[in-house]
Amino acid sequence: MAIVTVTIIEGRDRATKNALMAKLTDTLVDVLDAKPQQVRVVINEVKDGDYAVAGQPVFLKAHE
Repeated sequence: MAIVTVTIIEGRDRATKNALMAKLTDTLVDVLDAKPQQVRVVINEVKDGDYAVAGQPVFLKAHE
């Protein structure tokens, strides 16, 4: 079994997250020769600004 955890900043729509999960599953099936039923994908969403690069918060939306 393979478990993939992805952390993204919240705000993406359901269709985008569904597409991400499907493509990750397809990739693992291909690369690991796994069955789709053996693949688990977990999406963790963090609030905009609760993620930092080099100590500086990242904002995807306009920040006031």
